Amino acid sequence: MAEISNLIKRIKNREIKIGIIGLGYVGLPVAIRFVESGFKVKGFDVDKEKVEKLKKGISYIHYIKNEKIKSLLTNFTPTTDMFQLKEVDAIIICVPTPLTPYKEPDLTYLIKTADDIYENLKKGHIISLESTTYPGTTREVFLSKFEKTGLKVGEDFFLIYSPEREDPGNPNFNTKTIPKVVGGITESCKKIGIELYSQIVDKVIPVSSTETAEATKLLENIYRAVNIALVNELKMLFDKMGIDIWEVIEASKTKPFGFQAFYPGPGLGGHCIPIDPFYLTWIAKRYDFTTRFIELAGEINTMMPYYVVEKCIEALNQQGKAIKGCKVLIVGIAYKKDVDDIRESPAFKIIKILEKKNVSKIDYYDPYVKEVKKTRQYYKQISSIDFIPEKLKEYDIAIIVTDHSNVDYKLIYECIPLIVDTRNVYKEKLSKVVKA
Repeated sequence: MAEISNLIKRIKNREIKIGIIGLGYVGLPVAIRFVESGFKVKGFDVDKEKVEKLKKGISYIHYIKNEKIKSLLTNFTPTTDMFQLKEVDAIIICVPTPLTPYKEPDLTYLIKTADDIYENLKKGHIISLESTTYPGTTREVFLSKFEKTGLKVGEDFFLIYSPEREDPGNPNFNTKTIPKVVGGITESCKKIGIELYSQIVDKVIPVSSTETAEATKLLENIYRAVNIALVNELKMLFDKMGIDIWEVIEASKTKPFGFQAFYPGPGLGGHCIPIDPFYLTWIAKRYDFTTRFIELAGEINTMMPYYVVEKCIEALNQQGKAIKGCKVLIVGIAYKKDVDDIRESPAFKIIKILEKKNVSKIDYYDPYVKEVKKTRQYYKQISSIDFIPEKLKEYDIAIIVTDHSNVDYKLIYECIPLIVDTRNVYKEKLSKVVKA
């Protein structure tokens, strides 16, 4: 079709304008890649504070430097005004897809985004959903609404699903080098999607449908969730047997085939792994199917913060102390090492459990997260302590939740009488350190 050929030509010539909805850990790197590749980009976000920072060239993600944001501003315009969606040709959706308190998909952000696009949909629009969700969402939430405009998918507008694969803070992979899976509602949608993403990534992986692309993202993260649950379960068993799970993993990974190392921890964190499995278990019920294996993994991973607190109680008892009234320091509140991302961090669950145990004081130290505002995860604003010996000596116990590389663990060991290590920071056996 002449219209599609013309659109592809405009994509290749960088004549289309890109809109990114959601400027977080996924959306901002995507926006950066499009600008770096020669496109003009509008960034949309409901958070006025984020938008104002970006307008001033200030980054709120520690591994994206202010200089990078400032260098983009000629061709990058952040805004909270969704009516400006009319001014862009391609819309990339990178909004959150959390869970409800009952572990069911919360599509509030997706539905609001679909409404915003519907009100501004025009002929020739390219819409790509990147947010993680259950198979069928692109068709059910977006296509069903957009068709009410009278515009025809694959001819008048083009609808794509291309799952995000960001790994915040990973120095080995970035938006450009990570292969991009692309599925379209129609063949022409897929063709446009392939062309669009080929401009910003090294390799595009086409799949047969948006449902296949949606399922791909879920498989990737469920694979990790299940294997992490396995080593978490083995950690608890081996602890009872007097065997160090970390030593077992190091020995096992010397096998050059048939084994991939996964590591235990205090619980799952980040926006994907703790959430994605429940999107699939929820939609599976529509097909009268129970995902027993996935749900069991979810149960094991969900109980890990409780296991960590129980290890604290046992360790304190060995010293003749009670958890009630003790002073606790959480070391690391980000969900993974060397990033400032606190989404779904197990640290918050551990803090809540400890509060119910009536500890007298609980603080945190994290070199990447100076302050935590009130969020859905935690009910009050808290700040990182000063990392000085005088302050560290106030605590009865430290819990290593996140193993940041730039933390002086030797100083923690010297200042705090008991340490519960969930990340194997202290490799050797030490009298003051309990592995959990």
